[in-house]
Amino acid sequence: MNGDSSEVLGLLVRDIGDAGVAEMADSPGLAAAVDQHVASLREELGSPDEDELMGYLRDFAEDAFRRGWWPHSTRDWEFVRIVAVCWLMRQVADR
Repeated sequence: MNGDSSEVLGLLVRDIGDAGVAEMADSPGLAAAVDQHVASLREELGSPDEDELMGYLRDFAEDAFRRGWWPHSTRDWEFVRIVAVCWLMRQVADR
């Protein structure tokens, strides 16, 4: 990941993840898509802690950037996946 990866991850969590989680309340379609990604993540990762989720998010973002993805205003697959990871991080923090 170019630049300071902690800063980029922070931006992803704040600008995409947190905003997307907040948007889920008013968007049943987004909520359903995130729910499907959460189920997939749980199947893939089991019961991850916050550090594991941040590691997953870092690796996911690095791979997406290498493929040429960049956050846009569209709700593409990567956007929904990032929102799902951030939603899971909130769930883990509330345990």
